[in-house]
Amino acid sequence: MGTWRISADLLARSRFVVSPRIETVAALNDLVRPSDAAGRAFAAAHRESFEAMLAEHPRRRAVLEHSWRPGWISDWLALPPDGPGRTFAEEIQDVRALGDKQVRAHLRESTPEQALPHSLTRPGVAEHAAQLLEWVWTHALATDWARRERILRADIVSRTARLATHGWAAVLRDLGRDREWLGDGQLRINRYDLPSRVLDDDADLYFVPAHGTATWVGWHLPSRYAIYYPVTGALAEVDGQADDGLERLVGSARATLLRTIDEPSSTSALVARTGMPLGSVGDHLKVLLAAGTVLRRRSGREVLYWRTALGDALVASGRGVLPMYRNGARP
Repeated sequence: MGTWRISADLLARSRFVVSPRIETVAALNDLVRPSDAAGRAFAAAHRESFEAMLAEHPRRRAVLEHSWRPGWISDWLALPPDGPGRTFAEEIQDVRALGDKQVRAHLRESTPEQALPHSLTRPGVAEHAAQLLEWVWTHALATDWARRERILRADIVSRTARLATHGWAAVLRDLGRDREWLGDGQLRINRYDLPSRVLDDDADLYFVPAHGTATWVGWHLPSRYAIYYPVTGALAEVDGQADDGLERLVGSARATLLRTIDEPSSTSALVARTGMPLGSVGDHLKVLLAAGTVLRRRSGREVLYWRTALGDALVASGRGVLPMYRNGARP
């Protein structure tokens, strides 16, 4: 069993963060090995240009081919964020800062049964790794980042609300397959038969949502660790079609509201986004609140509403996309 031993002080200082670089890694994973309908749709939209880029830049292809093995993702891809609120341009410099020697070592570790090709023994490996992610960001994610970021932040809001009502054990258990608080300061990461890793009290521990179905962990020794987990909430529709199961369950107006609340929103904002009358929005929100699908809190003069984990699950399943997990965790 793979576990991390975490003190109460470290857990109290841990944070949920959004990382555009990790979202790009998740998108790269979908381009290479899509595992659900949303991933297949994303790959279909970008695969032709992605393959053309790899054909034009064989060293990027070589980096890609040595970055995964079953149950393992290369450390350079799993590099934890260095704090919240950073842009992709800032985060991609973290990859370059690893340097050729370290990136090359990560690639050897992720594919130990293969010798690195000559192209990866020459200078420039870290730059080609960074350029691979830059291409995915520029060509597939940048124009969609605002929407994706709203969904990621809504996920964090729902999980921190769960933290307030159910505690850390419930939150950690909901971060993907094999994640569980075992007690005695131990967080299970996976089910590998490995000794427990002790995280220092002054380390940084981040929980990072990303689109897709994979769940994995990363570290940058000696002091940065991260757990990456599948975001809940609005997933991509396939061929622009959505199943009507959510409408049949809660009614079209409430389904519209529930889908619209992909970030903390005021009543007036929901009126503007849905075109529904103010009174109707208020009535429907009361029902959704009573059903446990949304939460609310006051922010200044406004009251903000956001989806709970139940609301996220209803929206996701109502679109015909069910959360799936695979063993993408690193030991």
